[in-house]
Amino acid sequence: MLNDYRMVYVKPELGTFGNGVIRVENQDGHYTFQLGTRLRAFTSFEAMATALQASAIKSRSYLIQRGIHLLKHRKRRFDIRVMVQKNARNDWESTGIIGRLGHPSKIVTNYHSGGTPMTLERLMQTHLTASRISSLNSRLRKLGVSAAKQLQLDYPRLKEIGVDVAIDQSFKPWILEVNTLPDPFLFRKLPDKRVFRKIYRYALLYGRFRTARRK
Repeated sequence: MLNDYRMVYVKPELGTFGNGVIRVENQDGHYTFQLGTRLRAFTSFEAMATALQASAIKSRSYLIQRGIHLLKHRKRRFDIRVMVQKNARNDWESTGIIGRLGHPSKIVTNYHSGGTPMTLERLMQTHLTASRISSLNSRLRKLGVSAAKQLQLDYPRLKEIGVDVAIDQSFKPWILEVNTLPDPFLFRKLPDKRVFRKIYRYALLYGRFRTARRK
């Protein structure tokens, strides 16, 4: 995969908040991997793989995923979270979109790892016109609903998902992963408070939270 893509992400099979995620790169025969803020360099694949196994992976199960070069905002990488939920009609609906601006020294964008929540419009305003940002918003909403419908074929009791999407240098969206217990409270960071109120209202409908709380 390194030969094919030059960059891959090595991710724990079970994990949350971006913990344990490693970026591995092949730069013309020079290999690096980064975990957290620490970057290590090697002159051979074998040396890198041995160190990666011994210091990070150990006996845990990991998966390897093609790396996507994310767009940047002020020299910091970002990705997009699309919240998709069952509504009162039991139909899938994309209820919220929020950007996650990564910590400048880290390879993940998660809020709990130092990421900064931000609107899609603000993140994309130096890359696209307002009309193209609106089109991207619509495309992401459709992508979220399509992902939910596909997953429901195998997981019929699914009621909500959080779809993490990378936008590459050509403005093509890539699904990085899907979370089956997404954090709704991230959307309280948006300036439009109606987004979180709808997300929370839908979550109450399908029973994620027992009682309403002040928002």
